Amino acid sequence: MIKYSKEVTAAKNQGRPIVALESTIISHGLPRPTNLDVANEVEEIVRSQGAVPATIAIIDGEIFVGLEADQLVRIANDDNIVKASTRDLAIICATGKSAATTVAATSHIANLAGIDVFATGGLGGVHRGHQYDESADLIELAKTKIIIVCAGVKSILDVAGTLERLETFAIPVLGYKTNNFPGFYLTDSGFSIEHRVESPSEIAKIWNLRHNLNTDDTAIIVANPVKNQMDLKLHNEILETGLAAATSAHITGKEVTPFLLEYFHSTSKGESLRVNIEIIKANSKLAAEIACAL
Repeated sequence: MIKYSKEVTAAKNQGRPIVALESTIISHGLPRPTNLDVANEVEEIVRSQGAVPATIAIIDGEIFVGLEADQLVRIANDDNIVKASTRDLAIICATGKSAATTVAATSHIANLAGIDVFATGGLGGVHRGHQYDESADLIELAKTKIIIVCAGVKSILDVAGTLERLETFAIPVLGYKTNNFPGFYLTDSGFSIEHRVESPSEIAKIWNLRHNLNTDDTAIIVANPVKNQMDLKLHNEILETGLAAATSAHITGKEVTPFLLEYFHSTSKGESLRVNIEIIKANSKLAAEIACAL
C-alpha cells in the first residue's frame, strides 16, 4: 500500500541514503504560509548533505513515502488533513481520507519502507500530572528499528517521567555533543544523558553493533539540542499560564499538546516559532549526515 515519489524510488534503486520526514509539523505544527516554505527548505537541507528527503503522508487513502511538489502543497494547505498515529493508519486508508503522520506513524511507515533515519522536532512523552497519559510515540519507538533525530521531548511534558519510560522500554538515548537532555524549546531540560556521541559515524557504528549484538528491537534516539534556545524566563512564564489556561478550558488527553503549542505560538511573539524552525532544520541536517554515514 506504500507508494514512493520519483525521487525516493530512484534513491532506493540506487542504494542512496534516505531520510524520513514527518508531515504533522507541516499540516498542524507551523502556520501558513511558513509551513510550506519550511517544508521545502528542510527537504533542500537533506539534499545538500547528500541524502534524499522522504516526507511521509497519507493522501486519499494511500500512503506516500516522499511527496511530489503538488502533494506537499496539499498537505500544507488542505483544511481536511487530519493527524494519524499508528493505530489510525488502516482506518484512514480504508476510508480514503488524507492525513499527516505523527512521529509514531512516520517511524512505523519509514521502517516498513526500509528507511533507517528519521528527523523530527520533538518527541511526545508522558503528560504532566497524568501517569497513564503518554504519547503513542513511546510505544512505537519501543518496537521499531529506526534512528530518530530530535530536540528531546517537548518541554510542556513530564520530562522526568518520559525519560523513565524510555529506560523501561530499553530505548537508547544518545546526546549529540551533549550530556544534557534537551527540552525542545530549551537546550537543557535539567536532566542528564548517560551516553554522548560526537559524530554521525559514531552513531552509525552503534547502529550496526546493535544489530550484531541482537539488541536492535527498538529505536535509537539522537537528542540534538537547539543552539539558540527560547528565553528561559519567557518560556517558563508561558508554560505556567498555558497549563492554567488548558485546565480552565477543560482541555484533556491528546488535545493538551496542540493546545499548549498553539498557546506558545500565539503568546511568544514569534519566539517559539523561530526555535521550532531552527530545530527541524538542524535535525534534518544531522539526520542526513547520519544516513550518509550508514
